[in-house]
Amino acid sequence: MNRSLLRNILSLFSLQGANYLLPLITLPYLVRTLGAEGYGRLGFGLAFVQYFVLFSDYGFNLSATRSIAQNQQDRLRLSQLFWSVTACKLILGIAGFMILLLLSQSIPTLHATQDVLLAAYLLVLGNILFPIWLFQGLETMGRIATGSLIAKALAVPAIFWLVQRPDDAWLAAAIQGTTTIAAGLLAIDFIRRERWIYWVRPTWNDLKEQYFKGWHMFLSTAAISLYTASNAVILGFLAGNIAVGHFVAADKIRQAVQGLISPVSQAIYPRVNALMQQDRSAAFRLIRQLLLGQGGATLLLSLLLGGFAPLIVQLAYGAGHQEIVTVLRGLAPLPFLIGLNNVLGVQTMLTLSMEQLFSRILLVSGLCNLVLIVPLSLYHGAAGAASAALITECLVTYAMGWTLYRRKIPLFRKDSFHAA
Repeated sequence: MNRSLLRNILSLFSLQGANYLLPLITLPYLVRTLGAEGYGRLGFGLAFVQYFVLFSDYGFNLSATRSIAQNQQDRLRLSQLFWSVTACKLILGIAGFMILLLLSQSIPTLHATQDVLLAAYLLVLGNILFPIWLFQGLETMGRIATGSLIAKALAVPAIFWLVQRPDDAWLAAAIQGTTTIAAGLLAIDFIRRERWIYWVRPTWNDLKEQYFKGWHMFLSTAAISLYTASNAVILGFLAGNIAVGHFVAADKIRQAVQGLISPVSQAIYPRVNALMQQDRSAAFRLIRQLLLGQGGATLLLSLLLGGFAPLIVQLAYGAGHQEIVTVLRGLAPLPFLIGLNNVLGVQTMLTLSMEQLFSRILLVSGLCNLVLIVPLSLYHGAAGAASAALITECLVTYAMGWTLYRRKIPLFRKDSFHAA
């Protein structure tokens, strides 16, 4: 592993720390201050707004990252990509806000949490402003990681200082969104000072090209949302905010644990794409190393998460939260399964231009999750939602592994590459 890749992994790790580990500092305080109902409103609002984050991303974090990685030395092409992708995301962000306003006025459950939803929409703006796909494609995450980490860390004292009552759920959401915007502004200023790009007016053809390239990635991320963000949202409609609070409290811990390993795969993705253009044997060698290392590491994390769930919940939230312990044990295998299907799907299928198969697997799996979560949530509440997520991830992992095996992709052996 060379130094630039290692630096990129460490930088992404610090950003994941900001995204997953920092919220754990404020989590016990928010649960106590907002109460089960208030924290459930916050969790529901943040989960629902994730639909619009995914909508504005439109798969660009994968498609644009790949394009940037393949054109690292072409400043004109980088500039065209930057402005066209940014324009696409901005258009989607504005459209999403109009949709959110309409839905929150017409659906009673959403209207009851409208203040949280509108405050949380600041996350969408911050996501548009922060071009992580550019930094990942250029493999230079270290250049912006520190500033982003500091900006997001400001949310911790702000929450302790400003969030004081159960009615302050909207304020907690606004604080998270504001610090994300600050991180995005820092990133844009850094790009300006480094002069990586210059102004190139995006044309309609440029926008159509990016929407076309990102389409299957968008279908994939939308399908993933059917069993990630959707579980908390559907749970809120079927079982109420208290059940959402239990589910989100456990899932935050699962996400933090999973965040310990995801920087590795994020950093390796652009490297694998570049190697696929230059030396496919080296690319598959790197993928096999990632499969072994990431699979082993996530298996250990899942075992620790399940085995020490009562202790972890007690340390995070105090005694008397058996519902959260039950949900956390149901979610514990997810880091291992997601670690495997990241290598099978993102690192292998996407780099081999198997976007249609990739998105089809995720879409079918997401639909299966929707079928499962309704009865499971109605009869078992938050634990049922966790079971639906677990079954779905098992299905995703099996389908991806079987697809690669049937197509004779040399992922599990050192054969030369023959598949079309």
